[in-house]
Amino acid sequence: MIRIDEIWLATTPMDMRAGPETTLARVVKVFGEARPHCAYLFANKRGNRMKVLLHDGLGIWLCARRLNRGKFHWAEIWRDDHMALMPEQLHALVQGLPWQRLGAAGVITLI
Repeated sequence: MIRIDEIWLATTPMDMRAGPETTLARVVKVFGEARPHCAYLFANKRGNRMKVLLHDGLGIWLCARRLNRGKFHWAEIWRDDHMALMPEQLHALVQGLPWQRLGAAGVITLI
């Protein structure tokens, strides 16, 4: 089991041809560093492919996911270049569900 303490989402698209070294360089450029036990998520322009770079404390893992139909519900371009996700949001995102409504964003405060 790979321990993941923090999940970070890049809001700008990435070329999915990138291998582990190029993706690691992109993590350092966008997030400032690749910290142990963190996952860094990137999508392509079309939004149907995703890459996740995981730093497990000893090395890195590079995972890819492609949707046969539809798109990932990615963060809007108008936000910062990256944002943090909660585990529930990650599970929804990789399934192609609208993760933005989970967690604090889904709390009802007005009737």
